[in-house]
Amino acid sequence: MLRLRQIALVARKLAPVVDDLRDVFGLEVAYRDPAVKAFGLENAVFPVGHQFLEVVSPIREGTAGGRYLERRGGDGGYMVILQCDDHARRKRRVEELGIRKALAQDEPEYRLMQLHPRDTGGSFLEIDMQVGGEDMSAAWQPAGREWQRAVRTEVVRAIAAAEIQSPDPEGLAGRWSEILEVPVKRDGAHPFLSLDNGVVRFVMAGDGRGEGLGGLDLAVADRPRLLVAAERRGRRISETLVEICGMRFRLGPR
Repeated sequence: MLRLRQIALVARKLAPVVDDLRDVFGLEVAYRDPAVKAFGLENAVFPVGHQFLEVVSPIREGTAGGRYLERRGGDGGYMVILQCDDHARRKRRVEELGIRKALAQDEPEYRLMQLHPRDTGGSFLEIDMQVGGEDMSAAWQPAGREWQRAVRTEVVRAIAAAEIQSPDPEGLAGRWSEILEVPVKRDGAHPFLSLDNGVVRFVMAGDGRGEGLGGLDLAVADRPRLLVAAERRGRRISETLVEICGMRFRLGPR
């Protein structure tokens, strides 16, 4: 099992992005994790169906999140977090490839492995395992104990794809394929990796911001409502695209 489970964004200011996500996508905050304060951050975690969208923001100088904001020229994508069911196997693979870990934690119920972006390319890539997490409506530790109460799917139902931009999308797709042991496929001009519940797509960087997590595809339940809210908040780009937190959100079918 390998699922696209959580996406993290990074923002200079948390509150405006929280307001955008609530208003435009009809989402609700499930959890604010006090533990991220140790990394100089504050956060908010939104359920998107059985997946999660997290926003982190620095609350002091000298944080990894703050450095990432500087490197990419402002708010944007930060982490792609995958869920697996065999963490030991994933750790062995990473060690075979000599990839450094930015963070690793083995707790009784939750195991986390955040890989160093200089070794993976693209963005932070994290591979986690939740004991008992095969049921996607059950526990997911980063979202708190009662995340199910905050699920709102009237406007947006799921995250269908994460889009990583790079000056070398083919090479980057090959690197992630090697790490995840998932074959590279093609969708027209773009290489992608197919996961159990979505895809990671690799595209040419064309916005002047360099390599990183640049977009998400969303499964949308109520496009008219979403577009009205996006227009009101100045986030609408087109009938199929809105921009929030420096990210391209592509509006797909239900």
